[in-house]
Amino acid sequence: MYGDPATIRTVLTELGDTWAVVGLSNNRDRAAYGVAQVLQRFGKRVVPVHPKAETVHGEQGYASLADIPFPVDVVDVFVNSDLAGPVADEATRIGAKAVWFQLGVIDEEAYDRTREAGLHMIMDRCPAIEIPRLAQGF
Repeated sequence: MYGDPATIRTVLTELGDTWAVVGLSNNRDRAAYGVAQVLQRFGKRVVPVHPKAETVHGEQGYASLADIPFPVDVVDVFVNSDLAGPVADEATRIGAKAVWFQLGVIDEEAYDRTREAGLHMIMDRCPAIEIPRLAQGF
């Protein structure tokens, strides 16, 4: 339900290539760091969103989604489930086309709100896992 193949395919191939990665910092031990590298390898522009606003993988970081001065297509969320709902709401406010909650990030109410607002929503999945599956024609 939270990551049907048609929605995953649409988000990865049709919605645009600018991905804001919320929770991305220069901490190489965090999953966001490696996933952002995979996204870049597959042609996505990765925009770090973290309170420190660090430059990561050559891209300037921003403290919040609202601080990003250009359109964002997908918001990839690497925060705890209890913090994810407000991020999804902010993604809706900035005009993103999709929200992607990473593995283990689950907020069913945020999922429903985001879908009702007209955005594509994927939850409890990882694009670094789904991109290769897509290439294999799942």
